[in-house]
Amino acid sequence: MHGPLMKRQKTLDSQPVLRSSRIFYGYWMVAFAFLCLTVCIGCGSFSFSLFVKPLQASLGWNRAEIMVGFTTFWVMMGVGSPLVGRLLDRQGARKVIPMGAAVMGLGFVVLSMAHDLYLFYLGYVLIGTGAAGIGPVPASAIVSNWFKKKRGFAIGLMSAGIGAGGVVMAPVANYLLESYGWRTAYFAIAVIVWVAIIPLSWLVVRTRPSEMGLNPDNEQSAVGENDVEAKAESIALQGLSLRQSVTTAAFWLIGVSYFLGNFSSMGGLQGQVPNLNDIGFPTDTAAAALGAIGLGSGVGKVVFGWLCDRMEPKLASAIGLSLQCAALFILLQLRSDSPVALIWAYALLMGFGAGSWLPTMSMLVSKNFGLKYYGAVFGAVNFAQSVGTAIGPLVAGMMYDSMGTYYWAFVLFTVLYGISIPAVLLVRRPKPSD
Repeated sequence: MHGPLMKRQKTLDSQPVLRSSRIFYGYWMVAFAFLCLTVCIGCGSFSFSLFVKPLQASLGWNRAEIMVGFTTFWVMMGVGSPLVGRLLDRQGARKVIPMGAAVMGLGFVVLSMAHDLYLFYLGYVLIGTGAAGIGPVPASAIVSNWFKKKRGFAIGLMSAGIGAGGVVMAPVANYLLESYGWRTAYFAIAVIVWVAIIPLSWLVVRTRPSEMGLNPDNEQSAVGENDVEAKAESIALQGLSLRQSVTTAAFWLIGVSYFLGNFSSMGGLQGQVPNLNDIGFPTDTAAAALGAIGLGSGVGKVVFGWLCDRMEPKLASAIGLSLQCAALFILLQLRSDSPVALIWAYALLMGFGAGSWLPTMSMLVSKNFGLKYYGAVFGAVNFAQSVGTAIGPLVAGMMYDSMGTYYWAFVLFTVLYGISIPAVLLVRRPKPSD
């Protein structure tokens, strides 16, 4: 009796503050999740390439040795995702996210002290593992719990934090590098991760609206005020466990589709600039195209989230994958005398289409498997996506080394898109009896 009374009292104590606010608390969760993705991807991925030349000059490592760190980051974030998802379902985001930020920051501290490759790789093992604890799995789980009718749009807004990571953290990392050197820059990034995430995760985060006596989307309940929490909790506690999910065709079709889609997307993006240089376009043009892809991706995340509220998420996903496939087809047609307009068409289509992955993947998981075990199921799907993201550029690089061109790598990616599109379209929501 003592536990429920204390819990109810805590809920009632928090309600007057919330009711006096004009902003639904779920949007604060969107803002925090946006920040998590900005820090996670901005520090872990976007800033990586800025350190390549300083590391080469200081420690004498070659580029291939350094790039193993990038692959390690994505692999470890994928490997850590299922575990983070399980912890999230059991312990809640307020415990998981601070742990993730602490481990990620520790990884950057290790990098700041690295003299040997094994320490460099250990640093990225920690960074990738920690990033799993503040990245797409907990961010999308929080937002999915707080929204129902507007869930797609909210996930889209949150997902734009990935692009913001490039806009914000890359210039910050570059300033730190130029002003203080790579060791201090790595340590400063550790401090940024800790300061930006840990205090807010303790003060602001609520995993579910029921913890504050609210309903998803801030819908008013027809039941008595004391029953609001119970009703909201019953809405959240629905869905298939990971053990049940892996027995369904839907789970494997989603996993295959996002593995192949992100394998092709990241493989194509990493080979884009050198490929355009090889064709005969200047680096400035290739870099501008890369910037256009980033812009298109940011817009795409919001638009595809919005679309998921208005159509089946699998249809929105198929549209995004089709746009990326069409973009690669354009890239395959480029010659030295091709008009620059074709490059812009490729870049905008690729960026806009690539922006679809996180909002559509999150919505596919919540729609087909529910929210009760969302963290574990989404974490497992995110593992497939992350592994595809990690090895796509490696395969593109190996094909270039053996053939002297990226052309056949792009052909392979186009074919794989042709598999990923029907795979996601074949997804059917599992029946409760399954």
